Amino acid sequence: MPRPAVPHRSNLRREIAALAARMIAEDGISDYGFAKRKAARQLGALAADELPNNAEIEAEVRTYLAVFQDEEHLERQYVMRQAAVEVMRELDAFRPYLTGPVLEGTAGRYSEVEIDLFPESAKEVEIFFLNNNVAYEHREPRRNQPDGPEAVLVFDWDDIPFKLRIYSPDVERLNRRGNHGARQMERARLSVVEALVTETSAEAPIHP
Repeated sequence: MPRPAVPHRSNLRREIAALAARMIAEDGISDYGFAKRKAARQLGALAADELPNNAEIEAEVRTYLAVFQDEEHLERQYVMRQAAVEVMRELDAFRPYLTGPVLEGTAGRYSEVEIDLFPESAKEVEIFFLNNNVAYEHREPRRNQPDGPEAVLVFDWDDIPFKLRIYSPDVERLNRRGNHGARQMERARLSVVEALVTETSAEAPIHP
């Protein structure tokens, strides 16, 4: 009896990247590494060189969103970037930067708006929230990250989930590495995000 054909490794890499992209877009998984390992297990991949890199996964995420969530994705992108502008204006004293999927244009249905802050003290941010009656929760930061956040706060702004990473001021000049892997994650100040909102509003089918 002939042995079943084994998929070519490049095809398997693409299948893993596509499945990981679907998980990221549809299931709320934000960690690219976790998504690709889970996809690899489901597809029976065993060798490390069968795993796609994060750039391949990001390309598949963009393709998936364009094909399956086109208008929904554009509208979500506009709404989340507009909310980011509002929150960044409120937190301007703490030097906010937008990061992550909302900045990169790959936000799925369960993505959070991710903002990095660089106040003199993390307590200043919490005092600001308390004084303005903003309900928030602590999320435990990863302790094994060099120059990682001192605190992570999560809250909702008009039903849009936000995640704030609060760093020491000394870390602001460094490029932060995120869940997407070894590549350095971009950060954007308020003026850049405002320009993105204007650009996105021209593309998105905004419904009243």
